[in-house]
Amino acid sequence: MKAILLIAFTCTFALFATAQNAAVKFAKEEHDFGTIKQNVPVTYDFTFTNTSNAPIVIESATASCGCTTPTWPQTPIMPGKTNVIKAGFNAASPAPFTKDITVKIQGVELPVILKIKGTVVAATQATATTKPAATSTTVAIEKKSTKKVKKVTKAH
Repeated sequence: MKAILLIAFTCTFALFATAQNAAVKFAKEEHDFGTIKQNVPVTYDFTFTNTSNAPIVIESATASCGCTTPTWPQTPIMPGKTNVIKAGFNAASPAPFTKDITVKIQGVELPVILKIKGTVVAATQATATTKPAATSTTVAIEKKSTKKVKKVTKAH
């Protein structure tokens, strides 16, 4: 009997948790920026729709670190309406990154976790890979009769 009650409670809790987050439907919960240049801030708009039959309020959107700056609507979102949570990322250090944004919706117990990721490359590295530098070659030619050296520069 205890096992049946435990299973019923677990199923009810799972249904309740799923129904709570059904008030908001995000078009995408993860965004990959790909390769971005160091010290060049980037942003992405996470679009969502209020799928409930009542207005919803985004209480907060909290980033996992200070390099990520989320902004969210400060007014209620009416049923059926769409809005965005903007995720800004300051690419200060060259390295791969994955950052979370925890979105708390008023009246919904479980938060929504949005993710941004990508790879930051050094600004000099990004420039070198996108625009090849000009090169030059210096060649010395010796004349046997006068033993003078003449320099000729060729551009490639």
